[in-house]
Amino acid sequence: MTSPRGFLLLCRISLATIVLNVATGAAVRLSDSGLGCPDWPTCAHSRLTPAASLHPVIEFGNRMVVFALVITCALTYVASFTRRPARRDLRWLSGGLILGILGESVLGAVVVYTKLNAYVVMTHFMLGIALLTVSVVLCLRADHAPGRGTLAVSRRVLLLTRAYLVLLVVALVAGTATTGAGPHAGGKGAKRVDVGLADMSRIHAEAVWVTAIALLVILWALWRSDAPSHVQESGRILLGAMVAQGVIGYTQYLTHLPSLLVGIHVVGATLVWSTALWFHHGLSDHLPEAVGDGRESPGGGAGIAAPAQVPEPA
Repeated sequence: MTSPRGFLLLCRISLATIVLNVATGAAVRLSDSGLGCPDWPTCAHSRLTPAASLHPVIEFGNRMVVFALVITCALTYVASFTRRPARRDLRWLSGGLILGILGESVLGAVVVYTKLNAYVVMTHFMLGIALLTVSVVLCLRADHAPGRGTLAVSRRVLLLTRAYLVLLVVALVAGTATTGAGPHAGGKGAKRVDVGLADMSRIHAEAVWVTAIALLVILWALWRSDAPSHVQESGRILLGAMVAQGVIGYTQYLTHLPSLLVGIHVVGATLVWSTALWFHHGLSDHLPEAVGDGRESPGGGAGIAAPAQVPEPA
């Protein structure tokens, strides 16, 4: 039997491994190690382990992180069934981790066999962001009672925040395409995005500026409506993360895309997206989970009732 605290710990370990997978995947591309292991699932022909040289070791290191990711997410999925009190919503989200890993594995093989086609690499990265999303939501939901909670802000702010998340996804896709148009292909001869780097960078920057303005509007609306201080504080943290990411982005572009800065920017994108999901989740107040008799309720909880919904302010 798994306790809520133990299950939450597993969820957080899975999340950390997903972020590490993104970081090591970026290292593979930025070090031109994308074809360090030209075969899959073996490294080269019938050889499972890499040769003792830089590119194969870096590529194989990323594959080992993927192996660790499979183990941690599989443990999380199994624990979602042994967790007491039982939670149906956590089982579904844990299953989403398994589906995401399967998709990542298939696309990882396609990346290798298409010789690092930029469009396949972009799809692979965005699927990784989808996997990250499921993991973040799982961590957030596992930390409180089931249910949507009680909205702590106006519905207008909620809708603005959802629109902001859509804009942020557009900025992430544009940023991924910018990397696909840049010089870091992951290996020689890889097909690149058919848009000039300068043009793609401008599109990405414009998308980011629109997203930042949307966040400023949300912060202004929170201030005008005298929203709870913890919500306003989390909004300011999100703004700080976006500003830091923007500074890194402009610096890497003006310094001609050094690999280290590009890698930091890629990891920063995962942190900004995770912070945005955390901010959105925090717009509602949630009850702590009370341990009941372990029976599963129809609404997904066990031994407790979901928080009552109160009328939302206009």
